[in-house]
Amino acid sequence: MTARLTERNPVIPADQLVAQMVPPPMFNDVSFDSYIPDPKEPSQSAAVNTAREFANAVVTRKSGKRGLFSRKPKNTTGQGLYLDGGFGVGKTHLLASIYHAVPEPKAFGTFVELTHVVGALGFMKAVEELSSHSVLCIDEFELDDPGDTMLVSRLLTELAASGVSVVATSNTLPGQLGEGRFAAQDFLREIRKLASVFQTVRVDGPDYRHRDLPPAPAPAERSELRERAEITPDATLDNFDELCAHLGKLHPSRYGKLVDGVSAVFLEDVRPADDQAVALRLVVLADRLYDASIPVIVSGAKLDEIFTEEMLAGGYRKKYLRATSRLLALSRFGAATRAGA
Repeated sequence: MTARLTERNPVIPADQLVAQMVPPPMFNDVSFDSYIPDPKEPSQSAAVNTAREFANAVVTRKSGKRGLFSRKPKNTTGQGLYLDGGFGVGKTHLLASIYHAVPEPKAFGTFVELTHVVGALGFMKAVEELSSHSVLCIDEFELDDPGDTMLVSRLLTELAASGVSVVATSNTLPGQLGEGRFAAQDFLREIRKLASVFQTVRVDGPDYRHRDLPPAPAPAERSELRERAEITPDATLDNFDELCAHLGKLHPSRYGKLVDGVSAVFLEDVRPADDQAVALRLVVLADRLYDASIPVIVSGAKLDEIFTEEMLAGGYRKKYLRATSRLLALSRFGAATRAGA
């Protein structure tokens, strides 16, 4: 019988949370040299150079190198770099390249994973665990509620004061974080404080995942979906609504562990999400599936129909568009696998 994600309940011990903050497997071998800038987008070459310079500065700071007669620099505050741009322009590639280029200890995680680490360890323990790091890399930097705004602002202030450099990626400029989602004006001071931590670098260009590609693959028939799931080693097969309900019982930071070791995810009876909370959980799941390069094959609605027009017009628009981009890439991967079977 084919395994089900709904039967998995992964747990990550608190003492392993920081140690597991590393880039996803698909970014294990990336570097500045392996980033291929689009010649039509000069901002990409500029971003590579800035990211490389940032990493070199972190290395120099961590090594403590200075001239024979020079004094120890008075300013030991960590640096900040913010990579802003659209979907599929290689921001996470650059983020992981910085991670690989700097010395241990260092940490890489999504914004969701970072807030979970702080919640699980407690604020002071999290600061203690991270304060000796050369760099903290934060992917998908978003502020979805006032509590996160205050928490992250305080955390980054503490870490920067300890000499930790911070680099983040997002689709929203730091001064605009939180807009359209909560009363951002009530937290403007905190948001501006976050913006002041970072040097912002824009990375422009089209989404490489969909250059000259056809639209989303047509969903499979339910009988075909089940047959393919049964003959695919290490695959999972779940009902879409049941999986959505199961995701609500797990903290989003555990979604990566949820799909660990899975070769392909089969979902039957996919339909548009009818609840914002469900949709946001699907965004995180899509990110973790993409990180692990796990094909997604569905019956029911196409994967570009999960997020409704109403949702795409709201404050989480960029999250939903990113998730759609990634899910379509994974569905084409699934279709190609089928064609090659």
